[in-house]
Amino acid sequence: MLAPILRRAVLQSSSQSFVLPPTFLLPCRAQLSTVTNITSPNPPPSAFRPQKPSPTAPSAATILSPPPPPSSTAQPPQSDLHPSSEPQPTTSAPPPKLLTALASQQPHYIIAHLHAHPYMLTAGDKLRLPFRLSNAPVGTVLRFNRASAVGSRDYTFRGTPWVDERCFVCRMRVVGVEGEPLRVIKKTKRRQRHVKTVKSKMRFTVLRCIELRVLGDGKGEEGDGKGERDLERASSPTLT
Repeated sequence: MLAPILRRAVLQSSSQSFVLPPTFLLPCRAQLSTVTNITSPNPPPSAFRPQKPSPTAPSAATILSPPPPPSSTAQPPQSDLHPSSEPQPTTSAPPPKLLTALASQQPHYIIAHLHAHPYMLTAGDKLRLPFRLSNAPVGTVLRFNRASAVGSRDYTFRGTPWVDERCFVCRMRVVGVEGEPLRVIKKTKRRQRHVKTVKSKMRFTVLRCIELRVLGDGKGEEGDGKGERDLERASSPTLT
């Protein structure tokens, strides 16, 4: 019974032709290479001889050699990050001719600075500072030695940024201390019954300009300066 079945299977398999799939569907290892590598069993003796370097090509020693040291006469350039050690002047004085003309023409005015606040003053003016000088009681004589401009009706000199204090004299006298009305502020938070009461009453020092003049020689004022104080910008009064 098996002989007819085997005979039929052999005939069917011989009649059908075996077809291979396309090459791109086969794995990479299954692809055939058409390049043939021919290896000579006995290489020539010239292959073992070292080749001479070309005169035009640079050698490895030339490429790896460090650069020559700089000459001792060459001076390094100066860096801009380190400016000159000479301090820049912060005060300036007017020319002698302008100073003489400015001193001869009255009245004068001055723009004095105290704690970075400028004040334009003339002789007899009353100045109310926005703060209280704690160490300057009533009757103290103060001197403003920091000013950015000094002038008269026809002449004006502006400092770069300040005018030399030897060119002018500006004296102020403490005439009193004023206070604003008492302010009561109530503070509270949401969903809380507690109310915080804050009381505030600012006090201010009142000054009067008792002397303002320009020194024609520019050499400063003669005298020991006892009983007066100097007021500078961003600094508290100190005894001189």
